[in-house]
Amino acid sequence: MTITSEQATWFAQTFARLADNVERAVLGKRHIVELVLTALLSEGHVLLEDVPGTGKTSLARAIAQSVQGTTTRIQFTPDLLPGDITGITVYDQKTGEFDFHPGPVFATIVLADEINRASPKTQSALLEVMEERRVTIDGITRPVGVPFLVLATQNPVEQAGTYRLPEAQLDRFLLRTSLGYPDHAATMRILGGAAVATDELTPIITPEALVGMAELAADVYVDALVLDYISRIVDATRSADQVRLGASIRAALALMRATRTSAAAQGRTYATPDDVKRLAIPVLAHRLILHPEAEFDGVTAEAVVGEVLLDVPPPTRQEPS
Repeated sequence: MTITSEQATWFAQTFARLADNVERAVLGKRHIVELVLTALLSEGHVLLEDVPGTGKTSLARAIAQSVQGTTTRIQFTPDLLPGDITGITVYDQKTGEFDFHPGPVFATIVLADEINRASPKTQSALLEVMEERRVTIDGITRPVGVPFLVLATQNPVEQAGTYRLPEAQLDRFLLRTSLGYPDHAATMRILGGAAVATDELTPIITPEALVGMAELAADVYVDALVLDYISRIVDATRSADQVRLGASIRAALALMRATRTSAAAQGRTYATPDDVKRLAIPVLAHRLILHPEAEFDGVTAEAVVGEVLLDVPPPTRQEPS
C-alpha cells in the first residue's frame, strides 16, 4: 500500500520537528542530523568518521531524548570483550538459576565510540545485533527492541593500535558521514551558550510512533525507472577502473530504503532521482574497496561515486504515472 498525501505531509512535519529539536543541542549540523534521522527511519545504522570533540555523544543523546528512547555509550578498547557489549548470564546462588544481565547494546541509540579500537572478535559481536536486531547468548535469543540505531565512530587521523573494520561489517552500516567542526557562526553560538543540554530537550515523538513512521517510509512509491537508476549506479561502481570491489546488492537495497525515507521527509509519496543522488555518496562510498594504486594516487571512494553520478544519466520522468 502506497503512503497517502496526508501521511506524507505528517511525516515531513514530524521529521522537521525532530531535526529542529536535535539541532538545538547540535548546532550548525542540520544536514548531518537529517542523515542520521534518515538512517534511523530506514532501520539502518550510521558510521561517523570524526576527530574527538565534535559532538557525537551529544548527537546520540539528543536523538534518544527526542524520541523518548534510551541511549548508551560503549568506549571500544583493545581489552573489550563481546560479553561487555551483548551482556552475560550470571549464576545466582540464592535462586539457583542463571540470570541474564543485558549489555549496553539493549538501548534505542547505541554509541559505539572508536569501534576500530576493539579486537575483531569484539567487533563481530555487533554483527548479529546490527543485522538481526537480536542477541543470542547461551542459546537464547533476545530482541533488543525497536527502534534501534548503532551510531559507531572512527577517528580518521589516529590509526595506531586500531583494527580496520572488515568489509562485511562496513556493509552493515546504512551510511557513513562526518560531523566535522562547526563553522564560525555555529562556534560563536556554542561559545555563547546557545546550545541546549540534551537532557533539557522536549520529546517530540514516542518510540511506537517512530516505528510507525518507519513503516510509512517503507510504503513510499518507487517507480521502475528510479529502481533502474539505482541499479545502474550500483553496477557502475563495480566496473569503475579505480574500484577493486564495488557496491553489493545490500548496498542497492540500503540506497532504496534511504531514498524512500528522504522522499517522505520532503512530504512526497514517491521517490525521485534527486533523492537517489542526494544519498548515493553517504550510502555507497564506504562500501567500495579501491585498488591500492588508486589510493596511492589520492583517489577517494567519495570521488568515485561522484563520477558515477555524473556518468550515469538519471531518468527523465520522475513522478508516478
